[in-house]
Amino acid sequence: MSKLVNYPVALPTASLPEDTDPVSVARDFTPRLYNLASQHFIPDALWRDLFALTGTLRTFHNASSVSSTWAETTKTRKVHSFVSDPEEARVVRLPQGSAWVEARYSFECGERPETRCTAILNLVRDQGDGEWKIWVLRTVLEGLKGMPDVEFLEPEKVRDEGKLSNGVNGHGEEEEFECVVIGGGLAGLSTGGRLKALGVRYLVLDKNERVGDNWKLRYASARLHTNREYGHLPFDRTFGPEYEEYLSKDDLAKGYTEWVKKFNINIWQGTSVESGTWDESRQLWTLNLRQGEDECSITTSFVVLAGGAGGQVPIFPPPYQDEEVFEGTTMHSAEYTEPSKWKGKHGVVVGTANTAHDVAADMVDTELASVTIIQRSRTYVLPAEHYFKIVTLNYNAQKPTHEADRGTLTSPFAVAELMSCATLSAMASKEPERFDALERVGFKVERYGNIQDHIVNRLGGHYMDVGASKKIAEGLIKVKSDALPVRYVKDGLVFSDGTHLKADLIVFATGFVGNMRRQVDQIFGTKVGDQVGDFWGLDEEGEIKGAFKPVGHPAIWLHGGTIGQGRYYSRFIALQIKARLLRTALPLYEKTP
Repeated sequence: MSKLVNYPVALPTASLPEDTDPVSVARDFTPRLYNLASQHFIPDALWRDLFALTGTLRTFHNASSVSSTWAETTKTRKVHSFVSDPEEARVVRLPQGSAWVEARYSFECGERPETRCTAILNLVRDQGDGEWKIWVLRTVLEGLKGMPDVEFLEPEKVRDEGKLSNGVNGHGEEEEFECVVIGGGLAGLSTGGRLKALGVRYLVLDKNERVGDNWKLRYASARLHTNREYGHLPFDRTFGPEYEEYLSKDDLAKGYTEWVKKFNINIWQGTSVESGTWDESRQLWTLNLRQGEDECSITTSFVVLAGGAGGQVPIFPPPYQDEEVFEGTTMHSAEYTEPSKWKGKHGVVVGTANTAHDVAADMVDTELASVTIIQRSRTYVLPAEHYFKIVTLNYNAQKPTHEADRGTLTSPFAVAELMSCATLSAMASKEPERFDALERVGFKVERYGNIQDHIVNRLGGHYMDVGASKKIAEGLIKVKSDALPVRYVKDGLVFSDGTHLKADLIVFATGFVGNMRRQVDQIFGTKVGDQVGDFWGLDEEGEIKGAFKPVGHPAIWLHGGTIGQGRYYSRFIALQIKARLLRTALPLYEKTP
């Protein structure tokens, strides 16, 4: 199992008494926050700051670097007014025995821009002196003082249900904006909504003809493999109990459409950005747009490229020989919709991540004569019900989504890795037969995988099991994992071990280019691309490269990722932009301790 960050990070080992009072622990620790020193941290402590004190996303490791950076940034930002929140103090216990007190505090920064922030502390007992010390510190920018709440937007009544008053599905009258968001999926819509909440003159551009087409146009069986409460857009519960627990692509498209209407989001559909240029003297972007046969240009101070972490460019394996002799059909999963025209014929899927399993299950349900999945490497299989048990602890009908996001999406990735691995591995160990059954039919399964690595480094490659694993174990989906294809023949594929596999339809579920840098190059040119740099994967501190934060160019942000990341981190992008429009940009702390 790969490790996300090469720093000494471990779950706490000291147990906590059952009668530990987290409210008292949190309250008594409050005075120390004004003058934290290295003795207030355990040696391998971590601090993750989300724009509160560093103006960006930073993770600091070990007591010395954390305490020295804390002292410098709290002084510079004139931090004051720490207040413990007794309702949020709690004891956290993991199945393998780790335990700590989680304490939450509000505080403010008095230096411009004046801000409201949250500090979340994971406190453990020092086994030597018995003192409460910080294992993990998180600080989160909540809002700009005197500005509207980025988590609230009043719904608007729209007279004409067919067309919104702001120019959705067509051009509006404005040609100059303070911020333009390129991409109308969840990340782009969330950013647009946050900008509107803050009073920014914004526009969302989307190449699709209708809101939600980024889901609507996917393969027929596409759906979320996470629970319904995780799928919301900001400000409300987009998907009520009338929706399925695992939202289908049509559910998502409907929910997005209704959300855009409810909040009257300014979006131009059917609009592609052909090119863009930056005018250094005017500090303005010019974006050249196309809508069908029409062309126009608009200007904006800031751009958010919300292309999605999955990218749009399909990846294929190295080509097999003799493709021209194959009499069947090949396609990437990006082109795949449903397999009914191949009923009674032979289907092959190359790849073993989520989409591959979905496609193979489709083929079985459509009664193809045979269905085979080609496995190129061992695959992490995460039972959806295991993940469901964890995710519903935070994402449920009782907890506001933004509070669930704050609790879940602010942890250092290395800590999230430790916690998820400990919990999910404990669950997997209790039902070995589930995985043994896959191994017996030739599927090479990783049962104790690292979901965080798949999310923040690999952009997928795992399978969240919503039923296809059972079809594999029962032989309804065959597995070829002992050799790879080398050449086509007219009725299928020949493998490196000489075996022949019949195929009428071959679907390459082999992923997409995930680096949004490619889109920057295409729209703005390689000079801007060089300034912006790469997108996704972790840097040396354990933060995602290029995402959500200032990059090498002063007027562009890259935004994408999981649904939770797209929704929650949009708030920070909007706050950064609003602060710059107020001429009080969040000051960047760029020192390396």
